[in-house]
Amino acid sequence: MADGDFAGAADVLTQALELVPRYAAGWFALGEARVKIGDRAGAVLAFDRACAVDPADRHGAALQLTLLGAATPATPPAYVRAVFDQYAPAFDKALVEGLSYRAPQLLLDAVKVARVPMKFGTVLDLGCGTGLTGVAFRPYCDFLIGIDVSGGMIAQAKAKGAYDKLIEAEITAFLASEAPSTYHLVLAGDVFVYVAYLGPLFAATARAMKDGALFAFTVETHDGEGVLLRDTLRYAHGASHVRAALAEAKLALVSLETASTRTEKGEPVPGLIVVAAK
Repeated sequence: MADGDFAGAADVLTQALELVPRYAAGWFALGEARVKIGDRAGAVLAFDRACAVDPADRHGAALQLTLLGAATPATPPAYVRAVFDQYAPAFDKALVEGLSYRAPQLLLDAVKVARVPMKFGTVLDLGCGTGLTGVAFRPYCDFLIGIDVSGGMIAQAKAKGAYDKLIEAEITAFLASEAPSTYHLVLAGDVFVYVAYLGPLFAATARAMKDGALFAFTVETHDGEGVLLRDTLRYAHGASHVRAALAEAKLALVSLETASTRTEKGEPVPGLIVVAAK
């Protein structure tokens, strides 16, 4: 499709998929081609077929269906894992230098205001990635645990040496398996862009927090009130949705500040830096 002949590409893919009907990547590519030529119904059928032959949805067809208004929002863990396993070796350079990423420092500044003195026992870094947030918070933790769905990202985090323990797991399942009242601080930098509705995950996080513990996180945001899937396939959450999800989880809002954690095409992406307490 490099030459822009999306109609021709759709025809070729349709013929090929008659021979290999269980080729998920082919169905996904067909969906993309049909989107380009304005065939919404055909695109929905193709992306739906991609999901059917690959239930793990490593290509993110369900997100494309959401953009087309044909599915319930969800980011498949296998899609996130595949993206970041591939991205891990170049992640820090691309994010910090290319996108001016600064979520770790913004989170650190917010937590320093919320908690004096700045010292925590057991700390959990959700979606720790390559460990940038862990490096920022290491001096203030007795025991720091990082969890990420991507083994490639975990390997990069391990090399930084900031964590006492690293776990490769999906964060919702991990939190559900944890003992209640375990953590003094829970961190999540640039994680909830892959989560549509925050309430269930916030409730699971609250369960794992000790009384008096803090929960500090970032989200991308927008001017509306609900959840928006942007064309980057990252979720943006309205401030009212964040407040409601915290209240539902019985977490008290400590601070909510507007700030951009990264840029896109040279422009700041609107975001929120949030600290809540149990």
